[in-house]
Amino acid sequence: MNIGQLVINSLVFSAVGIAVLFLAYFIIEKITPENSWKKITQENNVAVAIVFAALIIGFSMIISAAIHG
Repeated sequence: MNIGQLVINSLVFSAVGIAVLFLAYFIIEKITPENSWKKITQENNVAVAIVFAALIIGFSMIISAAIHG
């Protein structure tokens, strides 16, 4: 493979990974009873922010492993 193809593959897989991450976030946001983003930003709930940060890191690791193989 040439360098151009490798760059294109990296960009495509990055875009797919970010799209899947946002999709997973919105699914989790819909199944939780409260509006998590509102709790994090307006109510400054640090506990919810930590849980969602861990959730996003976990999803990111799973998506990265799935893409990498």
